Amino acid sequence: MSAAGLLAPAPAPAGAPPAPEYYPEEDEELESAEDDERSCRGRESDEDTEDASETDLAKHDEEDYVEMKEQMYQDKLASLKRQLQQLQEGTLQEYQKRMKKLDQQYKERIRNAELFLQLETEQVERNYIKEKKAAVKEFEDKKVELKENLIAELEEKKKMIENEKLTMELTGDSMEVKPIMTRKLRRRPNDPVPIPDKRRKPAPAQLNYLLTDEQIMEDLRTLNKLKSPKRPASPSSPEHLPATPAESPAQRFEARIEDGKLYYDKRWYHKSQAIYLESKDNQKLSCVISSVGANEIWVRKTSDSTKMRIYLGQLQRGLFVIRRRKFLTRELLLGLGNWGALLWILRGTVVAATSVFALLLPASTSSGQPSS
Repeated sequence: MSAAGLLAPAPAPAGAPPAPEYYPEEDEELESAEDDERSCRGRESDEDTEDASETDLAKHDEEDYVEMKEQMYQDKLASLKRQLQQLQEGTLQEYQKRMKKLDQQYKERIRNAELFLQLETEQVERNYIKEKKAAVKEFEDKKVELKENLIAELEEKKKMIENEKLTMELTGDSMEVKPIMTRKLRRRPNDPVPIPDKRRKPAPAQLNYLLTDEQIMEDLRTLNKLKSPKRPASPSSPEHLPATPAESPAQRFEARIEDGKLYYDKRWYHKSQAIYLESKDNQKLSCVISSVGANEIWVRKTSDSTKMRIYLGQLQRGLFVIRRRKFLTRELLLGLGNWGALLWILRGTVVAATSVFALLLPASTSSGQPSS
């Protein structure tokens, strides 16, 4: 059935009031209005359907997301548990890679340490050999140096002894007086036997009355005392004051060492000089200065050649007293220049002594001769 038939009015029954007139334009307007209304309702229903479907879709997506997230969590947890189990068993790939790397580093460090140990050992051995050679060389050098020093010291002592022996011999010769040599003619057979002259005594071969060293020193002390007369002592003089340890006679000597020489009692003493050494107990020794140190001197006794050490403090306190001894010393002999001059001096000394005896003996004989 068409739309026009559907929309056409049905026939009116009998006895009904007459139907109104039908206008087709109005029907079309009504139909268009109804169509518009139906389309609006359809659109509204479609929009409501779409909203409902979108809400359902959002709910479904949210449920899927939660389910997916839970599934991912479970998968990750299972993976971690599986890796933990593999790690405990030692079959985890990452663990094996790192263990292999650590093993390589360990082997490399062990090899470097062994090489370093070998290098240090070789270096120590080389240093040991070098120091050993240096020690042996130093020992040999010190041994040779010690030997040379001892030889030089012994040679110096030998020369010193020879010079002192020569000095003593020359000094002894100077004190002797040789007899006057006179020529005696051979007696003829007819000549009478000569009568010896009783008035003239033969000249002695040497001086029989010589003073000892002690007597000479005693005479010198006496002369020094007489030469410096004592001043009259005043009551305020130090002689009337009580003696203190600083003013005691044991500390009145001046002694010092400068340039290898000893300055004592306003006199200078040097090595190889002959001296008299007086101790506190009045013992007098004939000595020779052997060496002069920094704070002490060494002296050698002429009697038994033993050495003694004398400190400056002992000389300053007066425990030992040094006196000069008068005879030719080694320095004097060396300063004469040559042996010819020395022999000439000795010869002149002997001639002078002979002349003195020749002058003294006739005088003594003439004084003892009876007057005629």
